[in-house]
Amino acid sequence: MNKLTPAQAAALRRDPIRHVVWREDRLDVLDQRLLPRRVVYVSCRSARDVARATADMVLRGAPLIGCAAAYGMALAARRGRLSDVLRAEPVLRRARPTAVNLMHALDFMLDVARSGPESTLSARMNEAAERYRRDDVEANARMAELGAALLKPGSRVITHCNAGALATAGIGTAVGVIRAGFLSGKIAHVYPCETRPYLQGSRLTLWELMKAGIPATLITDNMAAHLMKTERIDAVIVGSDRIAANADVCNKIGTYGLAILARHHGIPFYVAAPSSTVDLRTPSGDRIPIEERSAREVVEVFGTPIAPKGARARHFAFDVTPHALVTAIITERGVVSPADGAALKKIISTR
Repeated sequence: MNKLTPAQAAALRRDPIRHVVWREDRLDVLDQRLLPRRVVYVSCRSARDVARATADMVLRGAPLIGCAAAYGMALAARRGRLSDVLRAEPVLRRARPTAVNLMHALDFMLDVARSGPESTLSARMNEAAERYRRDDVEANARMAELGAALLKPGSRVITHCNAGALATAGIGTAVGVIRAGFLSGKIAHVYPCETRPYLQGSRLTLWELMKAGIPATLITDNMAAHLMKTERIDAVIVGSDRIAANADVCNKIGTYGLAILARHHGIPFYVAAPSSTVDLRTPSGDRIPIEERSAREVVEVFGTPIAPKGARARHFAFDVTPHALVTAIITERGVVSPADGAALKKIISTR
């Protein structure tokens, strides 16, 4: 079977994991730091709470960061004062520097805030935040269908980090493609990389795949080359936190290395990301700010030291893959193949 049935297509538009729940007076967020051992929700009652949850990795994933920021702005508008919204915006904007979806969501919500009187401010912002979430759900589903169509039946694929439901408001970007591919008989097996140092692949992606019943085998990050050389791997599918105007792709640290390995072994390298991840104001990948997080996340695992006391470490959270190494960029507006800045701009500018 190579085409999704109407029921399967509809399933791509349902949230498989209730990880962000909007209550209008608060945003309940599934604490991803505790998965898969514990399922605990954190209640955010202000924009500052949302910013803290974002910075502390309670929630992560570029599209989800954007959706959470939209709700954070709605929380700031509860008292119906534009000044509260304007004060909240820079607090949210500073939460994470690399994921451009955050900036996209805040710009969208600012436009909504300024579009009418304060008497309707709270209602407008609530509706806008919900619309932003619905748009992400639909974008995920559309990307999933477009991406699955690129795969050959029975594919065995590698994915990196977590670009699934936990990173979005819907079924995910890269993992959304995998879900659709599995439903349509295009994917036989998935190899998620563990994704050091935060282990999103082992803790989150593998958890999602197992809950969905998709055959998956965890590999450490440094196993990918050996697997590509000794076994059949048909594609690498990843998400993105920001795509520059020239189609360079910024994603979780380790993605660039996977792209180089895929090119050497003749394996297609696909990037799935919504149009909100494309930053046409950033000309190339070397202009994307790369977040460097605490070295503590490298020298410890869940609070347990794994390096000598006093050890130094670096923790770049992201890297940039040159567009020449990308086989295709999958967006909800279409597929750009090969990855090219002019073609990307044309698709993103199409409404």
